[in-house]
Amino acid sequence: MNRKIKDPGWRWNPTDREEKALTQHICMSVFKARRVIDQIRGRSYEETLFILELMPYRASYPILKLVYSAAANASHNMDLNKADLFISKAEANRSTIVKKSRPQARGRSYPIKRPTCHITIVLKEKPK
Repeated sequence: MNRKIKDPGWRWNPTDREEKALTQHICMSVFKARRVIDQIRGRSYEETLFILELMPYRASYPILKLVYSAAANASHNMDLNKADLFISKAEANRSTIVKKSRPQARGRSYPIKRPTCHITIVLKEKPK
């Protein structure tokens, strides 16, 4: 039996100075989360905080908490300076749909579908 072993796609490289934070099952549409994430991708950490605090969207608060968490991970785990960080990867992926039912007229029920999403933020050190 000669089986091929699949390549996992990425390998940990100690020269990559990056840290990530992930949140799952956030009750919001992935399209609304992506609207905010597209604005912060590739920006510095401090500029991202400034943008997210002034955005009028409901999706900006969980993303702001996630950026704070990723920066805390980077400073604690890898001793990186927060001023040298930028967002190298930010993505929002679709998750499960929470299904509930609401009573309607004549004893019927109406389905309510609450979409959820997973959000991932990766902070990387700026090249010097």
